[in-house]
Amino acid sequence: MLEKGPLLVYHSCHSEFNANHTEATIMGRPVTLFTGQWADLPFETICQKAKAFGFDGIELACWGDHFDVTQGSKSKAYCDSRHEILTRHGLKTWAISNHLVGQAVCDNIDERHKSILPPHVWGNGKPADVQKRAAEEMMHTAQAAKNLGVKVVNGFTGSSIWHLLYSFPPVSTAMIDDGFAFFAKMWNPILDEFKKCGVRFALEVHPTEIAFDIASAERAVAALKGRKEFGFNYDPSHFGYQHVDYVKFIRRFADRIYHVHMKDVWWGHGDGTVGVFGGHTNFADPRRYWDFRSLGHGDINFEEIIVALNDIGYAGPLSVEWEDSRMDREHGAKEACAFVKKLDFKPSTQAFDAAFEKSGC
Repeated sequence: MLEKGPLLVYHSCHSEFNANHTEATIMGRPVTLFTGQWADLPFETICQKAKAFGFDGIELACWGDHFDVTQGSKSKAYCDSRHEILTRHGLKTWAISNHLVGQAVCDNIDERHKSILPPHVWGNGKPADVQKRAAEEMMHTAQAAKNLGVKVVNGFTGSSIWHLLYSFPPVSTAMIDDGFAFFAKMWNPILDEFKKCGVRFALEVHPTEIAFDIASAERAVAALKGRKEFGFNYDPSHFGYQHVDYVKFIRRFADRIYHVHMKDVWWGHGDGTVGVFGGHTNFADPRRYWDFRSLGHGDINFEEIIVALNDIGYAGPLSVEWEDSRMDREHGAKEACAFVKKLDFKPSTQAFDAAFEKSGC
């Protein structure tokens, strides 16, 4: 499944972005913990735990009390208070994530969204109004990121055409084209604000989003006419069980990998009664064909990922998104942090056979 052949070197394509990661380049890639799955804990508590687990920093979720977009967009003092807590625990941050609100920008809104959206975004629940408020909230997220001093906001986009995935009844080309046009209509104004703030949006390519594999990611970039404010939060787990080449994605979008999630998944482990679409079963159901796993317990080849990230010159965080219904999360987070730190390695600064040239061999 993995792309084979000669390694391609893309170091120059990240020069602008990596200028913001000089410290990461010198010290090696920081290993962070995404707090989305820990939002039930107070911010101070997850900082304490993340440090004890061995992490260098955290990727702040914009829900729970970890990072408030409204306060962050209006108050530099609030953002400074987040840094004060992080510093007290020996942690840093390089990104914030607003997946839940981003989902509502392009989705066909229904009752499910009420459970994931802040009350002020859900409001009257009328679909067009919810989408409008979600778009405004994502603009505020860019402003909050600027005040916090981070250059990347990770998140989702939602999709008005996800329900058309299986083309029956037959789906016309025009219907898909309209979906990507709607995506561009909704996200271009948001990305204008990102550009103004000097921040980039990193879509986590994922089922239910406008981009869920390589082909749809290419169309998303094209729909936005290639603007650089839009890139990707790379997460291999969402490609593996779809049988999408997750290493090829890194090389294909070498200049748009703005952030990286480290998350594992296994597939082909069910009993044959549930397929890729999930069979309306819950995670950890033993009948499932695929399930998210703690790092090192699934089928993702992370060494090939590290090689590819080195080849493209990615020097940003490796952020653990821990999801495994079969394992205690504190055990898993600590183990995952150690796994990433052991796995990660810097690229070589010289050719392995340079010594032969110097010796005249």
